[in-house]
Amino acid sequence: MANRMGMALVGLGSASLPHLRSLQDLTDRIDLRYAITRHPHSDRIKPYNGPVQLLSTLQPALEDPKVQAVIVATPPSTHLDICKACFAAGKHVLLEKPLELNLGRSTQLVEAAQNAKLNLGVVLQHRFRDAAIALQKLMDDGALGEVQAASVRVPWWRSQAYYKQPGRGTLARDGGGVLLTQAIHTLDLFRALVGVQSVKAAVVRQTRLHQMETEDHVCALLVLGNGAPGDLMATTAMYPGLPETIDIIGTRGSAHLSGANLEVHFLEGESLTVTSEGGTGSGANIMDFSHGPHREVLIEFMNSIVQQRPPRVNGEDALKTHFLIDELLRMGTEK
Repeated sequence: MANRMGMALVGLGSASLPHLRSLQDLTDRIDLRYAITRHPHSDRIKPYNGPVQLLSTLQPALEDPKVQAVIVATPPSTHLDICKACFAAGKHVLLEKPLELNLGRSTQLVEAAQNAKLNLGVVLQHRFRDAAIALQKLMDDGALGEVQAASVRVPWWRSQAYYKQPGRGTLARDGGGVLLTQAIHTLDLFRALVGVQSVKAAVVRQTRLHQMETEDHVCALLVLGNGAPGDLMATTAMYPGLPETIDIIGTRGSAHLSGANLEVHFLEGESLTVTSEGGTGSGANIMDFSHGPHREVLIEFMNSIVQQRPPRVNGEDALKTHFLIDELLRMGTEK
């Protein structure tokens, strides 16, 4: 217990819930010393049961030499300033997606971490699901052969009540719609698995199911990392919401990833299945998913600090997914 890593958590909104559950699981390794929120007298710290100081400002946590790292779970528009303050104080940062509102501010944030020579981990937890790890290993080992085509679909649902919440689906707070806020997790995993060279064509639109500033439906044709064709569909207008999917066709077999479940069929007749429990947050209950992958993100981030190496999903890597989203939006909105 004496060697626990001191941390602070900024933000106690809905995005903090899987972090709090993960921190509760890891009390033997993490000393959560502070939680910073605009509502320091509320009970939003639950389900974390350990001793923690609730503060309305970040500065006391930054001045505490026992705090080595800060988890930032605030709206995207606040990320750059908060992270810069953390880096200036010599603190590593584990940052909730997305990096920031747009590609320019995201690049500034990554550069700030680089200049400070501190770790910037990004919470893109779909890469830490058991099924995703198994599929990534198959791809790395060439078990599916040469990729011939791949598809990614995010047929999610968000009600109009969701978008009536202050700032939801706006450029000023969220920086974007379905791509940057919901589909970013699956797009990031897809890019890590098969690579994306370019966007050949895209359509970006607002459906009649929502009144919002940003997009709720995107479809696109892609060129994958090896030049093979790919396609994409992402929406928050598919009632009642279905699990996100990634399909990969290879010369030795095909893989179907649906939510956190994987099915692989090889041409020689063998098959592989990896399953897990829990939802994916695809429907009205946006927190309907296991916090296990968040816990694994946190463990890997801590290990990267101890081992003095970049996190597995770091700022530079996450920025590649932001480039993809920026290109989809640019291609889909060109006249």
